Amino acid sequence: MEKITVAVLFGGKSGEHEVSLQSAASILSAIDRARYHVIPIGITKEGGWRADPEFREGGFREILQQGTPVLLPAGPAPSGQLIQLDAAGSLGGPRVSVDVVFPVLHGPFGEDGTIQGMLELANVPYVGAGVLGSAVAMDKDVMKRLFQQDGLPTAPFLAYPSDHWRNRGRDLEQEVADRLGYPCFVKPANLGSSIGISRVEGAAGLSEALALAGEFDEKVIVEKGLDAREIECSVLGNADPQASLPGEIIPRSGFYDYQAKYLDDSAELVVPAPLRPDQVEQIRRMALRSFQALECQGMARVDFFLERTTEDIYVNEVNTIPGFTSISMYPKLWQASGLAYSDLIDRLIRLALERHGRRQARRIDGG
Repeated sequence: MEKITVAVLFGGKSGEHEVSLQSAASILSAIDRARYHVIPIGITKEGGWRADPEFREGGFREILQQGTPVLLPAGPAPSGQLIQLDAAGSLGGPRVSVDVVFPVLHGPFGEDGTIQGMLELANVPYVGAGVLGSAVAMDKDVMKRLFQQDGLPTAPFLAYPSDHWRNRGRDLEQEVADRLGYPCFVKPANLGSSIGISRVEGAAGLSEALALAGEFDEKVIVEKGLDAREIECSVLGNADPQASLPGEIIPRSGFYDYQAKYLDDSAELVVPAPLRPDQVEQIRRMALRSFQALECQGMARVDFFLERTTEDIYVNEVNTIPGFTSISMYPKLWQASGLAYSDLIDRLIRLALERHGRRQARRIDGG
């Protein structure tokens, strides 16, 4: 059987660049090399593409620094043609055909529909949500408004342009106090991995938190702080998605921040989560509804809050390119649900090829 060539796309121009390298390393260590020929492609923080077409083993930082410059033309070239640039930076180098792209790009310029649009123009299959699902899931404000429109409960929130705190600081303080209260969480609207997030205990800390979040995005959101358990559920599929067993994140201090997610083991991941059967089913149903409300495809991790006093369940957010590191919830939840890591990767690639085949069969003119 001829191997399928998979380009694993990692790095990127976002604050989650380092996380992406960890996810790519985990995928490349687990993917079935007997079935797939793998080409790692690193995107530098400046946006340059570097590849190692003959990849065997090695470090991803070396690929970013010393890999062969390449590009994937979004034009009339044959679909999936990865073009290597010569020493002068021209298009004189050899070409390599790519059958499917596996983006492991977290955050802006990777998870927000931009790279997905480029791959659509290049007419190459890719893993994960399309342009629309990626874009609306990346923007926490738009995402939560779509949840509300679909009748999905989400914690109260406010959204502001990031420069409003400079001109309307006192008004914002009053609005947050009146409509949300304290504690609250301040976040960049278009970022993940808990980067730029602050827990604010009172009005005195709000301005500083808004300024920090505004360093990462042009829009910030402020969410009501809930006394809640943090529950996550993985979703897999296209037209007929499936939901995994839920898991629980138990931070040992504060909240589940970047340090706890990627740099140490200071948070406990309980898989499956200790929930009643009715709660498990409710979370799985809400995960599927959230996935479909945002028109996601392929994969997503859906995060929930389970309020301790009322046991009300709120959808927090959907991550269309969830972490794939060795301690990430998305693959752990599928492992607990009976789908091994390497089989999960295989399934995601098949879903990408299946969706691309359907799209290719559509009519493009009215004649």
